[in-house]
Amino acid sequence: MKLKLAPKYLNIVKNKYFLAGLAFVLLLLLNERNSIFDQIEYSRNLKEAKQMHQYYITEIAKVKKEKEELFGNPKKLEKFAREKYLMKADNEDVFVMIEE
Repeated sequence: MKLKLAPKYLNIVKNKYFLAGLAFVLLLLLNERNSIFDQIEYSRNLKEAKQMHQYYITEIAKVKKEKEELFGNPKKLEKFAREKYLMKADNEDVFVMIEE
């Protein structure tokens, strides 16, 4: 059973203006620099960049909050220095225990 195309659709496909327009649209879609594939990749990269930007904004807020807490209280600053950098007072000894 053969499928017959209506003559009006066949005339449209044979029309030179339709073919030229179709070729122009394909040229626009597949152009090297601005192809549809490149545009999809650019939008994906933009989405990832926006996510990373948001991540860094939240991380900066966390660090600023920790900084305010740390430098706002001298006891916390001393505790941080002792734990992180193994600092000690002049009259005491520090023993570092390493678990194996």
